[in-house]
Order: sequence, then structure tokens, then C-alpha cells
Amino acid sequence: MLLPNDKTGIVILAAGISSRMGNPKQLLLYKGKTLLKHAIDEALSTNAGCVVVVVGANAISVLHKIDKTRVIIVENKEWQSGMASSLQAGLAALLKQRADIEGIVFMLCDQPFVSSTVLNSLIQKHFETGKAIIASNYGETTGVPAFFHQTFFKELRLLKGDEGARKIIKQHTSEIATIAFAQGIIDIDTREDYEFLIKQ
Repeated sequence: MLLPNDKTGIVILAAGISSRMGNPKQLLLYKGKTLLKHAIDEALSTNAGCVVVVVGANAISVLHKIDKTRVIIVENKEWQSGMASSLQAGLAALLKQRADIEGIVFMLCDQPFVSSTVLNSLIQKHFETGKAIIASNYGETTGVPAFFHQTFFKELRLLKGDEGARKIIKQHTSEIATIAFAQGIIDIDTREDYEFLIKQ
């Protein structure tokens, strides 16, 4: 049985410019929803106590498609500097809203098979193992979505440029547990990726 964990927050990273796609992938439709709405709905269906969405490039277009009453929105005006700034903007917004947050799950909006079950599994695995980082394992990758205990908040704040959560994951292998998420390998970066997804 999953433990309710009101002191875990989820940050959805949706600030990228989608340069390889050619138009905002946050707003691509899949099964009647935008990829971003799917991510938000799944995050809101978890045991987490708070959900933050980080927008940046194409912020005006993206914001028009978000129900702002259910999530905390933060605009990362430094999105061009790289992934680190979005992680940090999300973390700061989360802690401003809820100073008692003890853990955070970072997720991307372009992994269409991330579900509330996957997200809850990350949180639950932390309780079961006591590990400070719980990452998703797919293919030969260990990455996001991933849970970080508050003991890693300082390191998250020190990331720079295009450094993301995976850097910390690689540096602390002894402090990590993983969950299997085979479909995590599917992300939408190009028009070909999207067309392949729709055909499935």
C-alpha cells in the first residue's frame, strides 16, 4: 500500500524551446491531451503534496493551455542558460510554497509514458529503501523521472548550464535505488519521434 507523502513535491520541466521539433512539444497532442496536460494530470494523481510546472520558451502559448488553479506556475526567464536553471527555478518555487517539503520528483513533459504509478513508485521506493535518490531505469539509462531527498537540494542548486539531475545521479551511485521503467526510453525530441508515437 502506498504511503501518503504530503511532503514530497513534483516539478514538471517544460521550459525548453523544442528546437529539434520546430514547434512547442509541450503542446503536441497525444490521446486527446497535450503532452504537458498529460504530465500535469499524472502528477496531480499521485500522493505528492504539491506540483510545480516550469515554463520558459514559448511561455505565453504554453500558459494558455494550463489550468493554473491546480498547479504552481513558475516562468524561468533564464531558460536559455540550460536545464540547471529550470531545475533550480522549480525547486525554489516549490520551497517557497511549501517550506516543509522533504523530497522532490523531477519529471519531463516529453516522456509520454510517465504515469502516476511510476511517480508514486519513486516516492514509495524511497520509503522502502531509505535511499536519498530514486531514479528510473530504462535501457542503459538511469535518469528521470527521479526522486531527490532534501539532502541533495544544495547540490541541485549548484548545477550550472546544461547540467541536469543525471549529473548528480551519476556522482552518487551508492546512494541510489532504481525502479524499472522500460517505456522511459521513449521521449519526444523530433517530428519523427512524435509521428512514431502516434502510430503506436
